[in-house]
Amino acid sequence: MRDLTANRVVSTEQEFDEFVLMLLPELLERATAQTKRFLRDTEQWENDTVHEKLALRWGYELVERFMVCGRSEVPCRPLLLLESFVSKYYSQPEPLCYHKDLLSPLGRYLDALVSRAVVSRDAMTAVFYHLYGFGQSQVVRVLGLGTAESQRVYKNYARWRQGGWQRMVEEAGISEEELNHIEDQKRGHAAKLHMEVERLMQILQSHYRKSEPAHYPCLPAAQWRELFDQDYGHDYRGWHLPLCRGCLADVCQFQQGDLNGDGKPTLNLHVRPLPKAKVLSFLVGGKGR
Repeated sequence: MRDLTANRVVSTEQEFDEFVLMLLPELLERATAQTKRFLRDTEQWENDTVHEKLALRWGYELVERFMVCGRSEVPCRPLLLLESFVSKYYSQPEPLCYHKDLLSPLGRYLDALVSRAVVSRDAMTAVFYHLYGFGQSQVVRVLGLGTAESQRVYKNYARWRQGGWQRMVEEAGISEEELNHIEDQKRGHAAKLHMEVERLMQILQSHYRKSEPAHYPCLPAAQWRELFDQDYGHDYRGWHLPLCRGCLADVCQFQQGDLNGDGKPTLNLHVRPLPKAKVLSFLVGGKGR
């Protein structure tokens, strides 16, 4: 009976959603198994807890992406579609998992943050804080948002603080000790840490800018200014700029030139989400600093 259910064709997006939720444990098991097989085939697998957690984390991430992308493939057989989806991902010329540097606590943290950001507006907005220390009002100014759009930023920060960040950490298998280790590095060797953040973000950006949502190319500074002057492309700004330091620097030059004196965003890693007390000070002071 299970095989018959698993091989059933779903015909609508609603049917797909219901079916995927019903078989979620099996989907995760299959995605994780394919990940382990890929790591073994590429001689990157060791039978230890770290690699087990890594395979499970990538399994979760692949299933999450599948749940978003698979809806556009109906009618389909979800389990067969998942296997095809995972195989296609691991057949890329240079899958992200080839970068062994991302197995460090910092690498795993940044990978978890960015991979969440490409499918979650809450996480994408929070990247401004985690990488640059931007509060909500700073994000609103940088993105050039009006009153209606700016309310979404405050909600994004609140939802991320209330549960999104914790889910990201738990699903990535990042321990409290590892979070403390990163924070200790920042306290003792901030410059060295941020050099490493910049290096790892270049790896992550080149990979995830091709991921979900659809790839948003970089724009010359003049085109960014035109986009802001004519007040359009709000979604484009919100999805592209947090993960692209080059374009963000161009935009900051004309959107808030007082930022760090010269308008260039400076990396300032914040491991944990913006605390509620800080949120209130941003609202009262009118500046996300």
